[in-house]
Amino acid sequence: MYGEPITRRAFLKTAASAVALPGVITSSALGANGRASAGERLVMAAVGLGGQGTRHIGGGIWVQGGGFLSMPDVQLVAVCDVNSNNLNRARDIVNKYYGNNDCATYGDYRELFARDDIDIILCATGDRWHSPVSIAAARAGKDIYCEKPISLTVYEAGELARTVRRYNRIFQTGTQQRSWHEFRFACELVLNGYIGRLKHVTVNVGGPPQECDLPAGGTVPDWLDYDMWLGQAPWRPFHPGILGWMAWSDYSGGEMTNWGAHMFDIAQWAMGMDESGPVEIIPPDGGQYRVLTYRYANGVTMIRDKINRSEPGVLFEGTEGKIEVTRQYLATEPEHLIRQKIGPDEIHLYESKNHPENFVKCAKSRQRPASDADVGYRSITVCHLGNIAYRLNRPLKWDPEKEQFVNDPQADRMLKRPMRSPWRI
Repeated sequence: MYGEPITRRAFLKTAASAVALPGVITSSALGANGRASAGERLVMAAVGLGGQGTRHIGGGIWVQGGGFLSMPDVQLVAVCDVNSNNLNRARDIVNKYYGNNDCATYGDYRELFARDDIDIILCATGDRWHSPVSIAAARAGKDIYCEKPISLTVYEAGELARTVRRYNRIFQTGTQQRSWHEFRFACELVLNGYIGRLKHVTVNVGGPPQECDLPAGGTVPDWLDYDMWLGQAPWRPFHPGILGWMAWSDYSGGEMTNWGAHMFDIAQWAMGMDESGPVEIIPPDGGQYRVLTYRYANGVTMIRDKINRSEPGVLFEGTEGKIEVTRQYLATEPEHLIRQKIGPDEIHLYESKNHPENFVKCAKSRQRPASDADVGYRSITVCHLGNIAYRLNRPLKWDPEKEQFVNDPQADRMLKRPMRSPWRI
């Protein structure tokens, strides 16, 4: 799937210019202060610099280090956003970190991707842009770290995975719980049979988005390119409430794809379903908001419902015990399992201790990262299937091998949606 290491274009350009023009070789180019030399550095650009994008580059609290700016083998040279306030803030953060004014700014990612000196892309836009931006980056020869959820539809996620394979790119989905010890350990306990045969999984996340019914209201702020912000979504008159886009189905899958992209991903990982998925999705009788049931071919059932703790998490129940894991909490029944050591001959899952650093390492080595596009596709599909079941309010049968519903053309049509011209993938 992934090819041999590639020679960095940035290094070739540096070498060529050094031959053509005599000049001073700076200490940063030689790799002083712990930074890699220019030939070893990956040249990076960031698209989407809201709160999450800013945290990713290193402009806020980051749970796994100081962000991409702090990585010695990454050089961030450009930022892109349709919100000029976000754009200018990110530019200033980058320039302050490097002590210069070199960071380039863009309002359109297509202009940015035309640069041949960019190696890796951070995509932290709104959900509706994740697949189009990532697909365009892959076609332009860039490797991609993309925030979750990777798509607005099942079709987009599949096209993204296929494009990444076709262009031999490294892609990391921002499901960073795969780089957390507690989640990996919980999944290894399940896969190695420490709670017996897995019978039931409960995933505690919020529900589907709402249809946007906001009327026209107010003037588009001068700092926002509203048409570009809408992207593939249907055009509608501006209302400030639209900017809370995660609530609306035109722009997002709601909490089902927000926290769901994390927690259903862990459920899939523990069930060994990274290359498969459920075979049936059943909404609650009467269409109540909370409980949703998934059935797998191996007999395991999974529901979306509340568990004992208020924060998002996953509860695994087997014939001989239970495991509950959240970002704040890990508990096992029997209790001694929390101290269990996974033996050398048992199942060991992909080990990564820092998700962004794992991406950078794999971009250089051309090895598979912790959450590649194929994994992201299967996990986000579970979330999208749930939203489709909620919307249709009837049981659905799914074929994870053919990646389509079983004898259900109406549901199949909901695997994709029209994209507003000129946007296509």
